[in-house]
Amino acid sequence: MERLPLLQGTLDMLILRTLLFGPLHGHGIAVTIQRQSGELLLVDHGSLYPALQRLERASLIDAAWGVSEHNRKARFYKLTRAGRKKLHAETSKWEKVVRAVAGVMAPAAKEVQ
Repeated sequence: MERLPLLQGTLDMLILRTLLFGPLHGHGIAVTIQRQSGELLLVDHGSLYPALQRLERASLIDAAWGVSEHNRKARFYKLTRAGRKKLHAETSKWEKVVRAVAGVMAPAAKEVQ
């Protein structure tokens, strides 16, 4: 199965969306994105952790140390109120981009004939 590269700027949105359902540690975020994308999106940890740090600096997520399901120390990330607001705004923008690209990519009925 061919994996798809993430478009620039989408990782932050996907992280925020994943945390909408509750706190997760970094590996859990990566696995959730991979599973929810039907295994098409693979989040590289070299991209994930800088994104998490960036989102935390922007106060869009909070982090706290905890214990993972494998009894290991891990940082758990959760969405802040500002993060929810940013996710809503980014989702609206993303939906507009998807519609615009689909409009360009979908041939008009007369072009198909």
